[in-house]
Amino acid sequence: MIVGKGLIASIFKDSDRENTIFFASGVSNSLETRPEQFLREENLINDTITKNQDKVFVYFSTCSIYDSSKTGSDYVLHKLKMEQLIKNSCNQFLILRVSNAVGNGGNPNLLMNYIVRAVKNNETINVHTKATRNLIDVDDIRNITFDILESRLLNRIVNVAYIRNYSVIEILEIVERFYNKKVSTNLIKSGSGYDINAPEIEQYFIENNQVNKEIYLYNILQKYF
Repeated sequence: MIVGKGLIASIFKDSDRENTIFFASGVSNSLETRPEQFLREENLINDTITKNQDKVFVYFSTCSIYDSSKTGSDYVLHKLKMEQLIKNSCNQFLILRVSNAVGNGGNPNLLMNYIVRAVKNNETINVHTKATRNLIDVDDIRNITFDILESRLLNRIVNVAYIRNYSVIEILEIVERFYNKKVSTNLIKSGSGYDINAPEIEQYFIENNQVNKEIYLYNILQKYF
C-alpha cells in the first residue's frame, strides 16, 4: 500500500506490497511553518496506522534532521515527532531518513532540477561556495528499502544517503560537463552542509560499483535529465 503521490511514492508504484505501508505523503518543504500542514500529515499517519495494524509501516523521513541550520525548525521538530509517533504506535516499522532524492519530476525548485534548468538555459547561477548536498538516485532508495525489508531488520531508524557529499560547485561542474556548456556564476561565500552517517548503506554502493561520486552523478544525469 502506497500513501503519497510524490517522487518517492512513485518509485514503489510497480512494486507495491500488500503487507507493507510505504508512507511517502506529508510535509516535504523544509521551510513549512503552517500548523495545518503538519497536522494533516499527523492525522493521516494516525489513520493509516489504525487501519493497518498488521502491516509493516515504512516512513520516509529526512536527513535534514542533522542539519544544524534547521535545528529547532518547525519542519525538523515535526519530523522527529512523527518518527516518535510511529515508534510508539506500530508493531513493525521502518523509519528511513532520506537525503536529497533525485529522479523523474519532483519539485522544480529542487537543487538538481534548478541547476540543470539553469545550465540548459544559459542562466547565471548563484553558487554558495560552502554549501554541500548529498544526492541519491531514487532507484537506489527503492532498492535499499527492499534490501532492508527482505533482511527483516525492522523497528529501527536507518539513514539512506549516498556515501559522499557533493559541494554545490562540484555538482555544477559535473552538470556543465554533461551538457558541454559553461555558465556564468555568482560565487557567494556562504552556505553549509552536514555529514550523514550511513554505515548500513555503504556496502550497497560498494557491491553495485557506485563509489565514484562523479560517475554516480553523471549516471543520474543520463538517466533522468
